[in-house]
Amino acid sequence: MRIRIFILLAIGCGVVMSAACSRDAPEPSNRAATTPDIPAPSDVSAPPADATRTPTGLASKVLRPGIGTRHPRPNSRVTVHYTGWTVDGKMFDSSVARNEPATFSLDEVIAGWTQGLQMMVEGEKRRFWIPAALAYEGTPDKPQGMLVFDIELLKIES
Repeated sequence: MRIRIFILLAIGCGVVMSAACSRDAPEPSNRAATTPDIPAPSDVSAPPADATRTPTGLASKVLRPGIGTRHPRPNSRVTVHYTGWTVDGKMFDSSVARNEPATFSLDEVIAGWTQGLQMMVEGEKRRFWIPAALAYEGTPDKPQGMLVFDIELLKIES
């Protein structure tokens, strides 16, 4: 009997610990309860006239120049801080608000990030207006339409 109780307790603890240690991002509706909103920039609804534009429709503006001349490649691993808003000014994700930079390979993110980060150097901070076709267009449970991100490239790892 004691062994059965011990096994049930061990399984229960394992399930609880597994859920507590999950690294999945919270759903946007839960995020507000744990992460403070960062106010949207005044130009979130559309790129300004002086924004740089690529042939794919990605628009950007340098907010703070970086250092050096090295740019990430399409498969580089990078560390960034970012905040993302929809064009109506609603923040939907932010590593800044979580105080936890994100590290990933550029071939693992939306096309707008892959293209945009390759234009940056370490230490640079840019605002990107990413058209839906380069973002989450048609992906359920993701923000739709043009998205705006402030991204700071902290480190190029490879």
